[in-house]
Amino acid sequence: MKKLINDPRSVVAESLEGFAQAHGDIVKVHTDPAYVLRADAPVRGKVALVSGGGSGHEPLHAGYVGKGMLDGAVPGAVFTSPTPDQILPAITGTDSGAGVLLIVKNYTGDILNFETAAELAQMEDIQVRTVVVNDDVAVEDSLYTAGRRGVGGTVLLERIAGAAAERGDSLDSVAAIAERVNANVRSMGVALSACTVPHAGEPSFELAEDEIELGVGIHGEPGRRRMPMADADAITDQLLEPVLSDLGTGSGERVLLFVNGMGGTPLSELYIVYRHAAKVLADRGIQVERSLVGNYITALEMQGASVTVLKLDDDMIDLWDSPVHTAALRWGA
Repeated sequence: MKKLINDPRSVVAESLEGFAQAHGDIVKVHTDPAYVLRADAPVRGKVALVSGGGSGHEPLHAGYVGKGMLDGAVPGAVFTSPTPDQILPAITGTDSGAGVLLIVKNYTGDILNFETAAELAQMEDIQVRTVVVNDDVAVEDSLYTAGRRGVGGTVLLERIAGAAAERGDSLDSVAAIAERVNANVRSMGVALSACTVPHAGEPSFELAEDEIELGVGIHGEPGRRRMPMADADAITDQLLEPVLSDLGTGSGERVLLFVNGMGGTPLSELYIVYRHAAKVLADRGIQVERSLVGNYITALEMQGASVTVLKLDDDMIDLWDSPVHTAALRWGA
């Protein structure tokens, strides 16, 4: 194992320390327990958004803390859920009295620990709502979930719901928008190679040189099937067809197309995937209104990509376009 680390046991702590130093104008990082807040949290009168999960998926989630997205993020150990004693102070530290929306990817540990923290926060008279992201069409169940996994759609949901909170929407309204995004987004990924969790010291699974894992999860969970390596267009078809079929997207609809890297794939290759996906959508009369390409929800250094499609409406487009300023996503004033 070759990684730019010092001690496998200190990877998350040292990474957070560097993150705090690099982005001190945007975030404040707390340790023992570890959680990340907006530098100006709590924001008076604004619904707060808190998310989190295992580390190793950077920039998710700490990279999305800031204006127009999250108010707090809670990083667990690599590929391991954060604990309630981390999540609770993130909730209490962001609540300004308008309530807190928890955005939770559908993994069993995350669900249980965020539920526990929510109950503790409610005992302190904080209004808490929870939205569970489950956009992965690859499998119904995995090693980590009951039901579909939360993957690339999480980034889009955090952005759009975060924009709704920033414009002053109520807790019920922000939760409803988040649920609307979740109902209209689907994803599927592929792995060309495995990643190595630092404390494990060996790849999380094995693929032959001529094999890929179609439908892989962001922790290396098995997908739909293993298949021979193919060219980029053929692989993109294998990802996009189940997404569009499950979403029921048809001619005349408007979408956001998101091609995400798993951490070890060059941006040039992601644009090749995007190129073909956009052509397929255009051929079907589906209009790509907005796009996102890059490494936004990763699996350490895994080679691979995922394709996410979100059906858009006018309100979602306005929210997506509004100003955002985080470490990993920023545009507008």
